[in-house]
Amino acid sequence: MSRSIDLLPRVAIFLAGIAAGVLTGARRERGGMDPAALKGLKDSLGGLENRLAAQEAASANRFTQIETRLDEHATKLADVPSTTQIVAAMEQLLSKTMSSLDERLSTQAHSIEVLKTTVSQTDSLLERVLESLDSLQTYTDPAELTGDLLLQRPA
Repeated sequence: MSRSIDLLPRVAIFLAGIAAGVLTGARRERGGMDPAALKGLKDSLGGLENRLAAQEAASANRFTQIETRLDEHATKLADVPSTTQIVAAMEQLLSKTMSSLDERLSTQAHSIEVLKTTVSQTDSLLERVLESLDSLQTYTDPAELTGDLLLQRPA
């Protein structure tokens, strides 16, 4: 008997489920939904699906455009030299400029030394010429005096 008491709540729940199913089925058969409301609901659902598809297509189009631009930017970025390449090029240019400057300065220093030597030689030569003129002047001075005396004498 205790076994039959344990089965009683289970049987009651089963019978309540059957009764609920019968009542729900009867209600569906009886009233259901209004056909116009059902058509309106289907139309709304179709419109929603169309808008969702259009939004999805627009999003896919936009993503395609973005991916294209990203590819273009990646290509342009690949063409731009890196910082190390720019620094290396600048170092090379600076090195060439400095070596050219060193070469020009060396050439100018050599020119200055040659000019100093030339000026020194010119000074020495000029000094000798002046000394020679001086010595010639001392030799010609007594003759000029005698020549002047001859000219001053009454004839």
